[in-house]
Amino acid sequence: MSLFALQFCSDKLAVMSEGLLRLHIGGEEPKPGWTILNVQEGPYVNTLGDCRDLSRYSDGSVAEIYASHVFEHLGYLDDLPKALLECYRVLSSGGKLRISVPDFETLCRLFMHPKLDMEQRFAIMRIAFGGQTDLYDFHMVGLTLEFLSDYLCVAGFSTVERVEAHDLFEDSSTLEICGVQISLNVIAIK
Repeated sequence: MSLFALQFCSDKLAVMSEGLLRLHIGGEEPKPGWTILNVQEGPYVNTLGDCRDLSRYSDGSVAEIYASHVFEHLGYLDDLPKALLECYRVLSSGGKLRISVPDFETLCRLFMHPKLDMEQRFAIMRIAFGGQTDLYDFHMVGLTLEFLSDYLCVAGFSTVERVEAHDLFEDSSTLEICGVQISLNVIAIK
């Protein structure tokens, strides 16, 4: 592809996303071009709110959503499906939902590893069930690629792809325990 074609494509993408938000759900780290929505106040939180109710954002008004270690805090019967439907609703056509959650399958394998001591297994258990240091730090569901993909497809997403990392923010999406990455990182496209 020529340099001119690359520039044209880049300009076209900028125009397509002009006026659309980039929403960081559960974030704490400021980054130019991103709006932070969080259930808890913080110095860089733009909007207090819950991912199950994105009614302050109109249909198709968001180009990209990033949520690292948020959706495992939601109950799998009602709250998780509702939050994913809300994300789908606010995303523009072709919009991306970037998700990181603890990979329950990886955590189970790690927990059962015979060479881990009790302290290491306890750390893995805390990742699976949450640190439980406050009301917002309890995990309500264990997600695998299969489970998460199914929830995303039911919400309407056309494509779900596992990725190694998102490389957007300094957060838990690249967390390792005993040299093993414990996050399930996916991109879902509307």
